[in-house]
Amino acid sequence: MSDYNFDVIVIGSGPGGESAAISLAKNGKRVAMIEARSMVGGNCAHKGTIPSKSLRHVVKQLIRFNHDPLFRTIGEHKTLTYPQVLQAANRVIPKQVEMHASHYARNRIQLFTGIAHFIDKHTIQVKLQDGVTETFTAEKFIIGTGSRPYRPADVDFDHPRIYDSDTVLEMKHSPISLIIYGAGVIGCEYASIFVGMGIKVDLINSRDRLLSFLDDEISDALSYHLRDGGVMVRHNEEYAGVKADDDGVTLTLKSGKRLRADALLWCNGRTGNTDLLNLESVELSADHRGQLTVDEDYRTEADNIYAVGDVIGWPSLASASFDQGRAVAKIMLGESADYATEVPTGIYTLPEISSLGKTERELTAQRIPYEVGRAFFKHVARGQISGEDVGMLKILFHIDTYEILGIHCFGAEASEIIHIGQAIMKQKGDANNIHYFVSTTFNYPTMAEAYRQAALNGINRVKRMRT
Repeated sequence: MSDYNFDVIVIGSGPGGESAAISLAKNGKRVAMIEARSMVGGNCAHKGTIPSKSLRHVVKQLIRFNHDPLFRTIGEHKTLTYPQVLQAANRVIPKQVEMHASHYARNRIQLFTGIAHFIDKHTIQVKLQDGVTETFTAEKFIIGTGSRPYRPADVDFDHPRIYDSDTVLEMKHSPISLIIYGAGVIGCEYASIFVGMGIKVDLINSRDRLLSFLDDEISDALSYHLRDGGVMVRHNEEYAGVKADDDGVTLTLKSGKRLRADALLWCNGRTGNTDLLNLESVELSADHRGQLTVDEDYRTEADNIYAVGDVIGWPSLASASFDQGRAVAKIMLGESADYATEVPTGIYTLPEISSLGKTERELTAQRIPYEVGRAFFKHVARGQISGEDVGMLKILFHIDTYEILGIHCFGAEASEIIHIGQAIMKQKGDANNIHYFVSTTFNYPTMAEAYRQAALNGINRVKRMRT
């Protein structure tokens, strides 16, 4: 047997690929990981989740320093350059790489650095880092090559003043003004980061509201706080052209508006990294955004080739990719996979957002009788103590059964707070009930106490209606 013959070959070491590889290796499968970068971790560790959230954390600290009266007693308002902030944020990446690399070593997964493409359904060729091309064979394959920012052909991304969400992490200067084209999750996150640094931001949205998949009240809160921070949000706009010169960038919109800024950050969609895989050789094809179609078991139309993560599209979350990878491993091992039917949304704006379950708009459209319980962080003792008093927790529940139908959180640590409600929503039958938060004692003071306040608020609304 060749040294390059394996039970499973995983292409791409992002969250989905890594979790699948480790699960399979722990169950006795001979697994190889092919990674294009010289370091493991995928886009999550190097270009997306980790660096951008680390950047956000540094900016959040800077905002706290500049706005807390306590710090004014030890120093004046501080301004840091973008490269300084980025340098501080990037300190976490080597730690992530070391951690992920140790996973492969401990589980005896053979790791190869190079670019892979298919020869047939059981064979790939890999151009290794040293330039040598080797042939690998396997019974099954998992594609987890991730995605990259979508780049329209008529925008010159080689110009030093035009960036996408990958290259902005290499920007060497601090713009005074910035246009962000695309107001999806990534665009909104970067808008809050850059305006937090004191940079003038124009956020261009092609739709009529921000992040329309969110509960309307949460979307409205995000819009308000971005504007309150200084972001100019422009809805229902599409670009007609982009022109860059030595002094800045001009964005022309189809509405006739012309916007001028020091730099442009393009955040309008992503493309799956499938173009180098030679999919035709295994009778597969990607859609116009480079994404693969899979069935409920993450199997492509080639029955021995699976795909996970950003390369299959929605929800394109690191958390979901981890789950997908583990699910594929179970399927390959002949076990039944537990699919996550409800994936929480975590959006790392300032303040952050997290949601799970139905929105008010969805419940209204479905004619489900519901009520709302709210707790505002300004009324939560821990929020008052920590100064994190912007935001709220919102619980939607059935008016008759008290079943929790949706949880939406806006404010500090929202992506952590959501998981308390998630645990209750996952319970079966009567155990999924808003009364749990009233009958349970929470540590005081904590942000978790917001659940008790929101539950009482909602239950009292029902009582008033029935009296």
